[in-house]
Amino acid sequence: MQAYRSVLFVPGHRPHWVDKAIASGADAVVLDLEDSVPLGEKAAARETVAASIARVRETNSDVGLLVRVNPLATKLTGADLEAVVVPGLDGVFAPKIEQATDVLQYDALLDHFETRNGVTGLEYIVPVETVKAIQNAREIAAASPRVGAMIGPTAEHADIARAVGYEWTPEGLETLYLRSQVLLACREAGIHALTGLWEDLENLSGLKEFAIRGRQLGFRGMIAIHPSHVATVNEVFTPSAETVAFYEGMVAAYEEAAAAGTGALRYRGLHIDKAHYDKAVEWLERAARLRGTEEETP
Repeated sequence: MQAYRSVLFVPGHRPHWVDKAIASGADAVVLDLEDSVPLGEKAAARETVAASIARVRETNSDVGLLVRVNPLATKLTGADLEAVVVPGLDGVFAPKIEQATDVLQYDALLDHFETRNGVTGLEYIVPVETVKAIQNAREIAAASPRVGAMIGPTAEHADIARAVGYEWTPEGLETLYLRSQVLLACREAGIHALTGLWEDLENLSGLKEFAIRGRQLGFRGMIAIHPSHVATVNEVFTPSAETVAFYEGMVAAYEEAAAAGTGALRYRGLHIDKAHYDKAVEWLERAARLRGTEEETP
């Protein structure tokens, strides 16, 4: 999965909100069929979402487009996928997954509707929403090649807060263990690690601090629920020019020293060796992808 910095949610039955989401500069937009759509509007929302995907793709080939379907237990998932697995879709936001067999159930449905509807390569973003999902994070992450990203839970009012019973704080220490479990599962499986959302819509300074703490922990992107949050999230998860220059200098210094037969050296007051060099090379590769995304954002 692409290293999305920002993943923005939009109610699937509000097509005019999709344009605002795209204009926000979000790397990916999730068209929601689950919690934000009333039960009586879900059938119509499926067709609206499919039409929105086609409409967006007429003018924008870069933004990631995903759909959050209804959970398997609702028995609405198949009908959701039948309608929204259309050309232009990039993936499925797959809620309420608790174990590897849940992923395989999604796979069976998606394999069918991809073949039927002429679509290939769809991936999952998996939110970790229950205690059982936390405990099974490793097996979920490795359950299918379609699992492209997982989300470390942080929300104040979502399912995981109720399930665990934690008291939310802006610092996030109460979810540190939960998020770390998911982060390590993502790293082991080689998939994208996203941190959860910031619910205070007006507090952009709090959002920035929260996003920075997620990045420091090891997450590489964040879920957002309002277009006004996207610019801040993108800023936090886009490497700065100063940091890029630091690592470029490190790579150049090490390569020069290695060519001269030296395996360790001092660089800007630091002792560095091949481990530092390898990290710098990997970091610069990721930075190039992300900064390229930033340059393409309107």
